[in-house]
Amino acid sequence: MLALQYRTIGSAPEVVEIETPEPGPGQVRIKVSAAGVCHSDEFIMSLPDDQYVYGRPQTLGHEGAGVVDMLGDGVEHLELGTSVAVYGPWGCGQCYECSKGSENYCTNAARYGIVPPGLGAPGAMAEYMIVDSPRHLVPLGDLDPVKNVSLTDAGLTPYHAIKGSLAKLHAGATCVVIGVGGLGHVAVQLLRAMTPATVVALDISEDKLNLATEVGAHYTFPSEQGTVALVRDLTHGEGANVVFDFVANQATMDLGQAMIRPQGDQVLVGVGAGVLPVGLMAGAWEASIRSPYWGTRPELIEVFDLARSSGINVHTEVFSLADAPKAYEKLKNNQILGRAVVVP
Repeated sequence: MLALQYRTIGSAPEVVEIETPEPGPGQVRIKVSAAGVCHSDEFIMSLPDDQYVYGRPQTLGHEGAGVVDMLGDGVEHLELGTSVAVYGPWGCGQCYECSKGSENYCTNAARYGIVPPGLGAPGAMAEYMIVDSPRHLVPLGDLDPVKNVSLTDAGLTPYHAIKGSLAKLHAGATCVVIGVGGLGHVAVQLLRAMTPATVVALDISEDKLNLATEVGAHYTFPSEQGTVALVRDLTHGEGANVVFDFVANQATMDLGQAMIRPQGDQVLVGVGAGVLPVGLMAGAWEASIRSPYWGTRPELIEVFDLARSSGINVHTEVFSLADAPKAYEKLKNNQILGRAVVVP
């Protein structure tokens, strides 16, 4: 089968021919319908050799959807031909967090060497994919896999981040979304669907600010230091109740901290490497800083339900598997509006 793999440190991913995998006991093979292209992939491929820990060759793709194609021994209650999405942050299935469906916070994953698809395990950028357990599959039902595959991360991750701050997103509240890319433009939609808060979107790209307006942002401003005054003017000098930072580099983290009001939340979702001062005199009184990771299995089901009931959707640009390297090149050059999706 064909697969997109990261094979050489510092080089672009390659489409290669590899052996079609067979499911082992308890595993499921899916025929891939679609796979999302994420900045996290670009991030790991930018790492130097001494920091890269994901294995090579690495079949990319931690956002995956497909059709159940073959069942390993012992797999029950799953029909061949079922359209499914893959829940990505795999866990042990036995610890307390996993028992709640919070496999994104599995306490045994590192110890047992359990890694997500596309980020250690073979991912969805291939014609077929092995899923380690049927519990990591969520039926898509009537949802289009190409249009909705990226909800497994670009929807689930902001949804999980937003749920942690829902108590502060009441009527009259203001929230700021920094970075209106693959995750950020979905976050705007989720905030409008889940809360009565005023949504302000920031980005350095005019096209992305226009997209933010199209998907429901009340206000859009350029992501620059002068925007702090605009947000404070908008909130009568008080600042934002919650800032969701989908970039999390030094500039955006400093920007977010400067516009948070007392008791506000600064939620760092992006994979940037900025740092923030903390302490009694470092920022607004009783402000919290959180770094949530991905989301839970029940939350993924909820995200798909929102896609059905509230029209949450991902702005997608579709590529064939043969053209997948071009998708990553465009992503690296900041030329993707929304999310790139690869269809084998």
